[in-house]
Amino acid sequence: MLGRFTKGNGSVAVRIEPEVSAVAPAPVLQAVVPVQDRGAQDDTLSLKVDLHRHLIDRFNLSALENATKDEIQDQIRAAVRDFVRARNLPFNARELDQLTSDIADEMLGLGPIEPLLQDDSIADILINTHNHVFVERRGVLEETQVRFRDEAHLLRIVNKIVSAIGRRVDESYPMVDARLEDGSRVNIAVRPISVDGPLVSIRKFSRNPYSLERLVEFNSIRPPMIDLLRIAVQSRKSILVSGGTGSGKTTLLNALSSYISPKERLVTIEDAAELQLQQPHVGRLETRPPNVEGRGEVRQRELVKNALRMRPDRIIVGEVRGEEAFDMLQAMNTGHEGSMTTIHANTPRDALSRLEQMVGMAGMPMSAESIRAQIASAIDIIVQTQRLSDGGRRIVSISELTGMEGSVIQLQEIYHFVRRDVAPDGKIIGEFRATGVRPRFAGEAATMGFQFGKDVFNPQVAL
Repeated sequence: MLGRFTKGNGSVAVRIEPEVSAVAPAPVLQAVVPVQDRGAQDDTLSLKVDLHRHLIDRFNLSALENATKDEIQDQIRAAVRDFVRARNLPFNARELDQLTSDIADEMLGLGPIEPLLQDDSIADILINTHNHVFVERRGVLEETQVRFRDEAHLLRIVNKIVSAIGRRVDESYPMVDARLEDGSRVNIAVRPISVDGPLVSIRKFSRNPYSLERLVEFNSIRPPMIDLLRIAVQSRKSILVSGGTGSGKTTLLNALSSYISPKERLVTIEDAAELQLQQPHVGRLETRPPNVEGRGEVRQRELVKNALRMRPDRIIVGEVRGEEAFDMLQAMNTGHEGSMTTIHANTPRDALSRLEQMVGMAGMPMSAESIRAQIASAIDIIVQTQRLSDGGRRIVSISELTGMEGSVIQLQEIYHFVRRDVAPDGKIIGEFRATGVRPRFAGEAATMGFQFGKDVFNPQVAL
């Protein structure tokens, strides 16, 4: 927010940014002046100090503890108005509102990044020390003008995040995963492991989860592919969503879950609760890290085992990462067909290899061939997602597991994304195509009343 501070014969533009002191909220005014006009910065310094002292004198944090958000904002607004009037500063109504909002964000929210959290076009917020804040919009990273005053300011915001969940982050515990009140995921690393200063990564929680139909608008999928996945879910086929970091696995898993009948009981298991299932009968379980004494940890494997005692029709695991993969496969093979999960892998075949390794981590006395047989029996469909070089997210492959041939799991690809070229602006040019293979479960689905459209598996017909 820009205002003007007049002194002598000239005026200096100033940017007002809030900061929290150890005692009370205090804004910081950064001079926005030409590099050659260094003397003007002395003029802004006196204004900064005056405003700092005014707010410290005006606010008593202990007295505000029981105040509502609206009451605090009213007090902030009054304090800013009094300060501006007393010094005859020519701020207009819009600038006063912005200053009030900035200070309220510092006191009640997460300071400079609060507006970014409210911006629905932003998917990720990445803080690389106090001087650099990046965001991801539509798959593309861009640096913002948001800055923290200094490292201490950023650390105060970090401590506000972790203290809200009863955690701490310092030299003894320099890494922490957390979740904001709105469900956004946060990863924090501080010195000494973060050499240049605090690193904060925020994966924002989507207020309005995307449907598969909405993903068509982003050219992430085509309608015939949606029909295949819808019928697979409704005919209780177990699905594994595979992809790299940020490729849209959780978004897709959430969209697939919308096709599950509201009459079914679902149990979700996640490291950080992100799924937004709309069915009325959903039990949500979340892992818990150990406390500062190293006690109280609850792992995904324990939650999967516990979920089996909760009479679920389906179990949805946000992401398999280790030994819980064994219990997940057992669930899929013992009456919980139609369960779903995601895995970090770059290809469907890679996903199967990683899943095999994870099952081995459970320490069960099983041969590699036995593990593969379990996987082939449990998983029906693998959906491969990918974030392309232009930032777009695509479902690049849908494959069906068809059993074992010798000691090898057999896969047949049904749909895939074919790259054709790269446009001058860097956009990937390509198209979705059928491979000509009809899914083996189509016959079973037909007996349940589900029919595929004409030519949806014809490789000569554009999707």
